[in-house]
Formats: sequence, structure tokens, C-alpha cells
Amino acid sequence: MTTQLTLETARTLHHMLGADIAPGLSEAELDAVEERFGFTFAADHRVFLAAGLPRGSRHWPDWRHGDPEDLTERLARPVEGVLFDVEHNGFWHPAWPSRPAETAEALRAARAELASVPQLVPVYSHRYLPGTAGEHGHPVLSVHQTDIILYGNDLADYIRHEFTGRAGSLSARATVDFWSYFVEGGPDFDATAPTPYAPYAATVPEAVECLRMLALERLIGRRPSPEQLIEAGLTALVLDVEAPSLPLLAGLLRAERDKADALFDEVLAELDLVQDLSAEAARRQLVHWWLRLMVSGSLAPGPGGDLVKHEGWAALGHPEGLRPLVDAVDAYNAWAAQPPSRREHLAEAIVTEAERLLSGAWPLGA
Repeated sequence: MTTQLTLETARTLHHMLGADIAPGLSEAELDAVEERFGFTFAADHRVFLAAGLPRGSRHWPDWRHGDPEDLTERLARPVEGVLFDVEHNGFWHPAWPSRPAETAEALRAARAELASVPQLVPVYSHRYLPGTAGEHGHPVLSVHQTDIILYGNDLADYIRHEFTGRAGSLSARATVDFWSYFVEGGPDFDATAPTPYAPYAATVPEAVECLRMLALERLIGRRPSPEQLIEAGLTALVLDVEAPSLPLLAGLLRAERDKADALFDEVLAELDLVQDLSAEAARRQLVHWWLRLMVSGSLAPGPGGDLVKHEGWAALGHPEGLRPLVDAVDAYNAWAAQPPSRREHLAEAIVTEAERLLSGAWPLGA
């Protein structure tokens, strides 16, 4: 970890904020906040607030006179954001037990898992520090649902980054369990993890295509989760795709998920979707699918871009046609080299390049 923050350094940082600085919180006040709201400040966070309490903007949490409901909501926001993506965007952490088929059950299971994750404590707006008592030097995280990125090597570096536009030169890494999964998704890409797309099929051809693409993912060594196979089967069944084994796949209970792969194979055979393709040909088709999912909004640009980079560009020998998209993905992942305001623009650049690839001559062949 980095050097521990001092009161003198914290007061210097306060001058960069452009905010009114009230007297700092006493040790008794800090302890009272922790006891009232059930969390602990990291050591640097305590020093920062003891040196002075920024105020004058709703983005700064007012730990002295703030609305308790507002502070409680801020503290709950990171976990609630993950739960939102569990419910609406198909998110499921790979370290958790298998996802229940019913959304309500999945939310209950996810909430139980999230009860034990390290607390994130708001610093400013949606920037957070892990609340680990006695520890210093944690990177600051920018948190919006499961779109979580590093925003400073430590609290001091974050202040310079956010309020002066000067990013640190160190290569920061997340320092707490669970949240590091989101932060390090790009550099630590897992080539076997399920594709984190949201269900999208609205027609029979789309439902059949989804089944075929999940089969191609298995062909190249990726592992669609049992829940994805069941959900794809249920969507196809609702859209009146006809296959004798579809009702069996779609109706699997939580305790029966180990049957999903075998039933999925039966569905593929019944729909004549079993193809004798090479892994290279499968990758080319999957890249096209992932690009379309990003353009439609069913797959976020960050993880979608990582998929195309690792499973397409790298695995297929670095085809030049994909290089502009890979450059956009690298720029998106290299957040520290960019002004904070460019993060959304960098994500948009990935989607724009995906659109360009889909509208022009396909560079990867059939």
C-alpha cells in the first residue's frame, strides 16, 4: 500500500476541492458515525475527515449534520447497484453458488452473498473507499452498479485526479475481495467465464440464434452457466420454438441444474443446430454476435470489448480489421491515462466501432 495520509497532507488536499471546509470531525464524532451506521472508515478516510469536513455540495456526504436516510442510502448504493444488475442485466458473480432460476430467489441468494462483502464508504458522489478499519492506501473506486473502476491509487491520488485532472503514474490495483472482480475484469480476463449478456431474443430466429451461439461458446471452451442455458431454453419455449426437449430444459428446478448441459445438447440435436465447425470458424461467428449484442445494448462495451479482444483478435492471430476496436478497448481499460469525463465517451467509441464493423465488409470471413 501507499504512504499513510497525514493531517498536513489532508489539509493540502482540501485546498484543491473548491469546497467550503468545516472543522474536522473529532475522534468521538468519527466513532459515533461508525457506530450509528454500522461501518468503519479506512485510516486515510478518518484522517481526511479529521482534517476538515468538505461541504457546500450535495456530492459530499455530511457526516456531522447530514440526513440519516440520505447517508444510509449512499452506504447501501453499491450493494443495491449489484442487485439491480442481478435482476435486470443477468449479472451473477462466478464465486457464488449456481444462480436460482427464479429472479426473486436469485435476488435473495445474491443479497445473502453480498451481506459478507467489504463495506464501501462514500467519499464524494459515487466514489467510494473500502471501509477497513486501521488500513490505509486503498484505491478509490468509482461505482455505478457493476460498472466499477479505479479512480485513484489512494485517497490523495484520487483528489488530484478528480479535482485537478492529474492522474497518478502508479498502476493501482483493487485491494479488497469481491469488488476487485469488477475492477480487474479487463486485465484479468477469464476466457472460460459465462458471457455477461442480458437476454434479448424477441423472435423465433433470435431465440434459435441464441441457442446456437451458446453452443459455439462451448465449442471454443467457454462455459455458459446452467442458468443461461435454461433461460435461453425458456425464451425459446415462450416464443414457440418447437423441440421436444425444450420444456424439459426450460422447466429445470434449482436442484436439477446439473441436467442442463445434457438437455441443451438434446435441444441442439432436435433443432439441427449441431455444427461441424472448427474453433476458428466458431470464433469468427461469435465475434459477430458479440458485436451485435454490444450495439443492441445487451452486452456492456467493457466486457464485450474484452471478449472480442481476447477471444477474437488475440485468438485469431491479430487480424488487422479488428485493431481499431481493440485500440478502443485498450483506451477504455486504461482509465488512468484519460480525463475522468472521457469514460463514457470511451465506452461509446467501442460501440461506434462495433457498428462500423457490422455495417462494412466483414473482416474475418465466414
